[in-house]
Amino acid sequence: METPATLTTRPENPKTQTSYVRIRLATQSDVPHIHKLIHQMAVFEGLTHLFATTESSLSSTLFKSPPFTALTVFILEVSLSPFPPTQPDPTLSQFTPVETRVILNSPIVDEDYETFRVVGEECLDAVVAGHVFFFPNYPSFLSKPGFYVEDLFVREPYRRRGFGKMLLSAVAEQAVKMGFARVDWMVLGWNVNAIKFYEEMGAEVLEGWRPCRLGGDALQAYANK
Repeated sequence: METPATLTTRPENPKTQTSYVRIRLATQSDVPHIHKLIHQMAVFEGLTHLFATTESSLSSTLFKSPPFTALTVFILEVSLSPFPPTQPDPTLSQFTPVETRVILNSPIVDEDYETFRVVGEECLDAVVAGHVFFFPNYPSFLSKPGFYVEDLFVREPYRRRGFGKMLLSAVAEQAVKMGFARVDWMVLGWNVNAIKFYEEMGAEVLEGWRPCRLGGDALQAYANK
């Protein structure tokens, strides 16, 4: 599959070219990059005052259950050269990493290339460009499970290039493969670009629903009642 996109991972390489994209399951070794992605998302959303995540807290809470039975993370990687062949994991028969080639039409400068470079891959120029957090929920009116997307984030140099759509499509594909009913998520009201993107892909932006949250001292007080 070829997807129109624009990408170059190094400022010193301004030429248009073909790049390669892989969406795979995150592992413990991805925690440093995941931590940095979450912080960048907090900056983007203007919520750094709520950011309390550490690499240690991520390591102690992620990857405790098999993928798709609890919180699952997909990592989006981009490279200027093909990724090495993926060795199939017999314990993960429900999922195969998504790999595609993107046709470049103009360069992107990634100033954080070294920070997000993938270490230890035969594909030496691979870089982490985004991720998606999701977990199973249960729409009771349908009496079938679904997925709820907690976070979907693509780093600034890679936005508006189709990479967010690739991540969400990977979640949707997994939901269909597992016979799930739907995929749900929330979007910030001021993020008109995201709202337009979701509507164009066929998602229904629900009016009349308001998110509710009980946390911190309020959670403790209510629990004590």
